Amino acid sequence: MTAVWNSRDVPGPERASAVREAVGSQVVRVDIDLPDDPRDIDVGLNLSHAGPVQVLTVRSMATTVTRSPRLAGDATEPQLFVTVQGRSASAMSQHGRYARLERGQFAVYTTTSPYTLMFDHGLDAHFFRIPLTELALPEAALHEVASRALGPGNPVAGLAASYLGQLADNPDLRSPAVATALAQPTIDLVRAALLSSMADPALGKEAMQTTLELRILEYLRSHLGDHTLNAARVAAAHHISVRHLYNILGKAGIGLGDWLRTQRLEACRRELAQPHARHRTIASIAHQWGFADATHFSRAFRAAYGMTPRDWRDHRTRPTPPLT
Repeated sequence: MTAVWNSRDVPGPERASAVREAVGSQVVRVDIDLPDDPRDIDVGLNLSHAGPVQVLTVRSMATTVTRSPRLAGDATEPQLFVTVQGRSASAMSQHGRYARLERGQFAVYTTTSPYTLMFDHGLDAHFFRIPLTELALPEAALHEVASRALGPGNPVAGLAASYLGQLADNPDLRSPAVATALAQPTIDLVRAALLSSMADPALGKEAMQTTLELRILEYLRSHLGDHTLNAARVAAAHHISVRHLYNILGKAGIGLGDWLRTQRLEACRRELAQPHARHRTIASIAHQWGFADATHFSRAFRAAYGMTPRDWRDHRTRPTPPLT
């Protein structure tokens, strides 16, 4: 679902505070320079989500947006923003670097450090907000690539700029069902574009190796219920051999089969504790989380938790007796 917000729908005396609150509560807390005359305040927001990725299109009068050191130190979840420039041009600065963006270019910045965005000719851009945990890139890599004009001139970054622009512009691609399916490919493409744009190729290679374990575990968690999830599929998704996959997991003290069984059992245990679980069969819940054999699941559940799945469900979902 796409949410549309326009400052023109707000009474003049409340317009400035409404703009700041709309951006602060829905996107990120920043300081925004706005005209003194409310009649000159013209801001339109078009906001949607693709899984963990927020997609925001903004049109506004000329303005400057600043995230101060105080705001950068707040306790909100760290995010990466990708700005894809529309018509006209804009500029930004972070980490002492200044980048000017022309149409079709993009740049990134993080919410954990101060930054300034300058839209001297009006704001016409798409913004993608991605949790830093989803990108799984080390701080040094993000610092190196932030506030640089990216896009044409680098094949991967050029592809990312074109793709992100189409994703934001096409209403069909922003529909919930389609957008959710595109969330992980979007994150993967942004990560690849950033790594391919680093001035030091060794840093990009190091970043990919450093975060490989994190990315593998995130992939396993997001596909936990898939019955076709196996070592070959995980290795292929990360462009490594099965042997290398087992080496990486082994260094982390993880046995793939045991890890999957434990995580799936825990997911089933949480599901069985939900009130709606009383209206589902044990087999359907087991199947939802990757167990093909309900009998095997029941035995594994009892061995892990000391009671059958049915006993656990009955214990957790038993109605509370009324007070007398």
